[in-house]
This record gives sequence, structure tokens and C-alpha cells, in this order.
Amino acid sequence: MLETSARLLRLLSLLQVHRDWSGADLADRLGVTPRTVRRDVDKLRSLGYPVHASTGTAGGYRLGAGAALPPLLLDDEEAVAVAIGLRSAALGSVEGIAEASVRALAKIDQVLPSRLRRRVEALRAATVTVDSRGAKVSAETLALLAAACRDRERVRFDYTARAGQDSLREVEPYRLVHTGRRWYLVAYDIGRADWRTFRADRMRPRTTTGPRFAPREEPAQDTAEWTARRLAVEQYPYRARITMRASAQAVADRIPPEYGIVEPVGAESCVLTVGGDRLETMALYVAMVGVEFVVHEPPELIAQVRATAARLARAAGDRDTGGVVRGGEDGRAAAAPGPAASAES
Repeated sequence: MLETSARLLRLLSLLQVHRDWSGADLADRLGVTPRTVRRDVDKLRSLGYPVHASTGTAGGYRLGAGAALPPLLLDDEEAVAVAIGLRSAALGSVEGIAEASVRALAKIDQVLPSRLRRRVEALRAATVTVDSRGAKVSAETLALLAAACRDRERVRFDYTARAGQDSLREVEPYRLVHTGRRWYLVAYDIGRADWRTFRADRMRPRTTTGPRFAPREEPAQDTAEWTARRLAVEQYPYRARITMRASAQAVADRIPPEYGIVEPVGAESCVLTVGGDRLETMALYVAMVGVEFVVHEPPELIAQVRATAARLARAAGDRDTGGVVRGGEDGRAAAAPGPAASAES
């Protein structure tokens, strides 16, 4: 009896790993005959597991979705990953799942072997989480959008833009992108006849389902990179191209992809493309990266960098600010030695 129970658990674990199994493959994995596999599948069904079978040369077994969630079999790494993920979800950017995450975590902790519980507890004790005070998106909204992406169904929703304008939108949803702080929907906007990104926390869906749509060719192969470029550059009135006198890795470590696009040029140089609403903010933001830089465009930012450098020099007691910016290679303006920024004329 013990051997049969252990084999049933092993069979259940295999069915949870892959979507489809042939009877021969399961028999080989379990070291039994196909007839024994059929008997074990019948036992799992009697316990409430919806195991579907198909006949023919391509026939096999599949674990389907039932009316209730059956017990899951997780290996050590999966169990630790789930426990850590639940702890993160309790403090994450999704509204309304903190309590459910804590309840699920309590159940996981209760059945974790002591060796795994110690690993999870060590990570918890050593980790300090800064509470995110930004806008949060509801779990219901994310679930609705994810289902619409999967089923290729249009979604209608009220949307509040960055500047505060409200509008009714109808879109064909394709991807959800999580930057670590916010959730975005990548979708084809029917009314604008173009691809758009929408902050999920600013969306108020009107419909749970909509008419199905035929998939379009997506705007880029790398949806995450495409979204980052739109968030960092294309949505702003000012767009700047700046050479940073540091490696691309060093600059990327200081600038998240949704705030600026970093492209390597050499071992100690890269190009930063960034957007902004205000020239003053852009000038200070780039200067705070902490490396020498040259602004190539737009001309308005070049002038603003000069004005900001002069103002900072006066604040430090330097009344002679004529040497803050000097001529560089090919007529470009470059930074004088020291922390002052530079601009291209």
C-alpha cells in the first residue's frame, strides 16, 4: 500500500510538470506497465483530480482544471520560490492581495520542511523592504487584463492620462509589463489607430469581456525594451541625446530602463537617450548621475545645462562663471575639469 501511495504522488507530480504525457512515457518514468498507469489514473480521478485521457497514436494524459484547487506537489526550489514570492506580494504594487498572500504564506510555512523553512526565514530576517507609496493596481484589474491578453478580447476602459485628462479607450490588449514599481498594458488603441502603453493603476475597465480580435504583428520583438523606450523617451515633449563618459553598465546601474535608454559606444563611453517635461529637471537629473557628459540635443537643454551650471557655480560663491563651459572637440562645448556638466553648442 505504501508503495502504491508513493507511486500515486510521483504520478501526480509528473502530471503537474508537463501539460501532456503519453501512457508509455509515464510507465517508463514510474517503472510500471501502461495498465498500471491506467489504474493509477483512475485512483487519482476518484480522489478528485481531473485527469483527462485521449486515445490514438497521439493520445495521452493531461491534468485539467477542476472545480477546486487540488494539492500541489513542489520540489524544494519551487517551494522556496513560492514562499519568497508570497512575502514580496504582501508588500508589492498590487492592491488587495496582501491579506490573501499572508494566508497562503501561512499555509506554505506550515508544511515546509525545517531545512527549507530556515532558508526562507533567513531571507526574511535579513531583508528590509521600503514601503512603496506609489499608486497601486487592483488584482481584479490585472486578472481581467491578463485574461483579455490571453483570449485576444478587446477591452473598454476609462483612462486618466499623465496630465490628468480623462478619456474612454477601446484597445486590443497584448502584453502586461511590470517595471518593478508599476504595471503597464501594451495594446493597440482602436481610436488612435496606433500602439500605446497604459498605466494599469489609471485604468477603470468598463467591460469584463469584449469581441475577439485577430492578432496583429506586435510593434517589436522585445516588448519590454519597446515599453521602456516609450516610458523613458517617446511620451515626453523634450527628448535628449547625451554622451556619458562612463561605461554603459555603470550608467545603467544608476538609471532604470524606464527612465532612460543606455547604448554602449566604447569601453568607457555610452549614449543616454532620455525624455522629460521640464528642461530644468532633465539638466539636474543627468548631472546627478555623477559622470562627465556632453549634451548633443535638443538645443534648449544645452542652454539649460549652461544656465544651471552657472547658477550652481554662483551658489558656491564663484562669481566668475565664464570658465564653466569651454570649447571642446569639433566646436562642441565640454566640461571644465571638475564636477561641472557640459553641453554641446
